[in-house]
Amino acid sequence: MANQKRISLVLVLGLILGLAAPAAAAEGTADAAPRRGTTTVKPVAQLDTDQYDEFYGNRYEDGLVGIWSLYWSGTDDSLSIDALDDGTVVSYRLNQEGRVSNIVDFPTFPKGDVEAAYEAAAQFESMVLAKGESILHDLTKDSLQGMDVLGGDSYRFSGNIRLNGKPSPLTYSITVRASDNQVISFRRDVGANMFLGDIPTTGRYVLGSDEAATILRDTLAVKLEYVYSEEDSNSAVLRYLPEDTDLCYVDVHTGEIINMTELMASMGGSLGGSSGAESDSATGDTGGNGLSQAEQEGIAKLEGVLSRDALDSRLRAQTTYGLGDYTLSSVSYQLVEAVEEEEEQVLCTLSYIVPGEDYRSRTITVDARTGVVKRVYSYAPGLEKGETVPLTAAQAQMRAEDFLEAFCAARWEGLALYDSQNGTMDRRPCYTFTYVQNVNGVPFPKNAYTIAIDSGDGSVYCLEYQYNDTVTFASPEGIVGAAEALDAWAGTYETQSAYRLVPRALDSANAAEKRLLDLGMSYFFELRLAYAMEREGTCLGIDAATGEPVWVEVDDDTLRYTDVEGTWVEADVERLAAYNVGYEGGVFCHQKELTQWDLVALLASLEGYRIDPEKADEWTVDAAYSAAYQMGVIRRGERDESKAVTRATLVKCLLDCAGYGPAARLQG
Repeated sequence: MANQKRISLVLVLGLILGLAAPAAAAEGTADAAPRRGTTTVKPVAQLDTDQYDEFYGNRYEDGLVGIWSLYWSGTDDSLSIDALDDGTVVSYRLNQEGRVSNIVDFPTFPKGDVEAAYEAAAQFESMVLAKGESILHDLTKDSLQGMDVLGGDSYRFSGNIRLNGKPSPLTYSITVRASDNQVISFRRDVGANMFLGDIPTTGRYVLGSDEAATILRDTLAVKLEYVYSEEDSNSAVLRYLPEDTDLCYVDVHTGEIINMTELMASMGGSLGGSSGAESDSATGDTGGNGLSQAEQEGIAKLEGVLSRDALDSRLRAQTTYGLGDYTLSSVSYQLVEAVEEEEEQVLCTLSYIVPGEDYRSRTITVDARTGVVKRVYSYAPGLEKGETVPLTAAQAQMRAEDFLEAFCAARWEGLALYDSQNGTMDRRPCYTFTYVQNVNGVPFPKNAYTIAIDSGDGSVYCLEYQYNDTVTFASPEGIVGAAEALDAWAGTYETQSAYRLVPRALDSANAAEKRLLDLGMSYFFELRLAYAMEREGTCLGIDAATGEPVWVEVDDDTLRYTDVEGTWVEADVERLAAYNVGYEGGVFCHQKELTQWDLVALLASLEGYRIDPEKADEWTVDAAYSAAYQMGVIRRGERDESKAVTRATLVKCLLDCAGYGPAARLQG
């Protein structure tokens, strides 16, 4: 049996290599292909496969490449490997069904040695990576992947494969079992399926990173706007924000500027895309609000609420909504509870359709007491290719401004055009305009009206707006200039060289590229070694008052306490907190008498709850108790939130939770 298995393995490996290079079959000896197999499919060739009873392999096509899928199985485990025709291992998975995972109903602290796991990963990678490929591990970032939760039993390392020492778009992931540092899975991208042609050599750079940074800086631009202050949600500060400019690279060998935005637009067009009005649907709300008919009728009878007929009449009286051909199909009322300073509202959504044309609709949401329109959404078929429309963009803008001048009342004087989109270019039947509040000549996009005008009849196709009249605005006096802000913005980047995917036109003279052309593509990716501007972290812009970058603070959601430092519980409590087991609220209250509710809130954190026992609402308490019932901590009839929990009771609860309750109750 063992000899048969070895023969099967050799035959399949020979078949893989034989298909990769047909001419090689004529090499000096009959076993040339099997020998090549044992050196190229390294993890397969170096495994002892005697424990497996069955083996099979099959080949399939994946994009531009052929892949062999190899599978071994035995009594207790199985092994699967996917490899390219040239022996490159794409994926590897070892399944040992007899092993028990640490991830059980009552989890344990992870145990393992990250250094040993890293060594195992590195050794495996040295076998499967090709010449010129490498992986640079950063253990400070990688060390906790997979072991950062209770019950974790394996380390996961992932990132990008380096080519000739440079970062590349090829990604990988590898998993190492913590108990014995055995690699149990591996996956990688391969260039054969991601880009055309060979990997460029590093060669001689015609310019350095500083020169490239100067070139790339000129592709950036900033604009001055008001944004909400992070400290005060009712005040706006001045900030320089990045303009929506093209993404560019610089080729290290030629100094050529590669405009990725233009190239990706060309590539996207070659692959086709949506051309109808579907994109408008993201802003629509054509259904009900989950209320029963009785609830709807109850809301409709609230004091001051207008009837459906009255609201419909008011909308039809305003010809700008273009409801002449539409029939009212449904009405739904919604009660919006009072929040902070905002009063209770009743909204009514009226849905209209054109009889005989179910695909054309208009939905309008209004204040049910005043009839003021809150939102308009329409759906209509996309324009036919080459179809002309009655309204020009200029005419549509005039319609939009006439409507907003009447609709916005006193606010209109402070609004200015911020953005416009000619939807007809994408075969959508409307033009869209956004007007925002301007203060001191600076836009504040959070106070905005967005209106779409139907390109056919000039009616209001869509309308959305938000406006806060109570915002206070910082003075523009003494702010830094745009040039200084641009320098600061560019300074948040580093200019790095790396292998990058760049679209290029396909060549029908090449067999592989002709296949892509036959599939309707005209562009595909090649690999270029190029400079680009990169940064770690997220920068929101440049503070106009100080000239300093404003960074997004990364939240550390680890539980922390102010009352455990220096106490006997500190080490244990903080170890639990590292795995997010504990209480919200900043105090652990270890000197307080433990109640049943305290215990339930603590154990519920094992299920992902973050509870402050002193401030939890009724819904949170009920949800935590439901989790406790499922965990077996207590039975439903035993709920008593204020009941004191003794040590003996606690031990019993934990034993029950861990599944040892029946054994613990055995006599003797």
